[in-house]
Amino acid sequence: MALAGYLVWSGRLHLLPVLLVATASAVAGDNLGYWLGRRYGRAAVERYARWLLTPGRVMAAERFVTRYGALAVGAARFVGGFRFLAGPLAGAVGLVFRSFFLGNLLGAVLFVPYAVGIGYMIGYGLGPFVIHIQHTLGGAGRVIVAGGILVVLFAVGWRTASRIVRRGALRVLRRRWRRARP
Repeated sequence: MALAGYLVWSGRLHLLPVLLVATASAVAGDNLGYWLGRRYGRAAVERYARWLLTPGRVMAAERFVTRYGALAVGAARFVGGFRFLAGPLAGAVGLVFRSFFLGNLLGAVLFVPYAVGIGYMIGYGLGPFVIHIQHTLGGAGRVIVAGGILVVLFAVGWRTASRIVRRGALRVLRRRWRRARP
């Protein structure tokens, strides 16, 4: 959404369609998450939440959603990690859909302009500098940016893959150690 805000600043996109599409997409995505949480339950949430939060934080998030309902769903938009977990978690704990939907809509209506505004402000502050760099580098600038993106994607992918391998290896070692103990 911040990228869309930057593109609004640069004149490549219009603000109103960006806000409408981003809000509708955010609401639809969380609704899908809600129904998945409702369908597959808490076990699925715990299984996939490990990628974002520790088990203790997942339990705290669950208590928060159970206690505050729609308000928690709306506030979750502003908390990294919890933002992606709010929909499935609300479905898994049995939050009524109407309550979830209202909190989801309120959170999206507040969060989307905030996120788009960040991109717009980045464009306002750094836009002239970025345009100067583009003119200076010419076609090589695109190659440099593409290379930078590939490096970042490779680093994130490598880190994620190594974490998955480490967790799997640790599980195997724990099982062997438990079997070896008398």
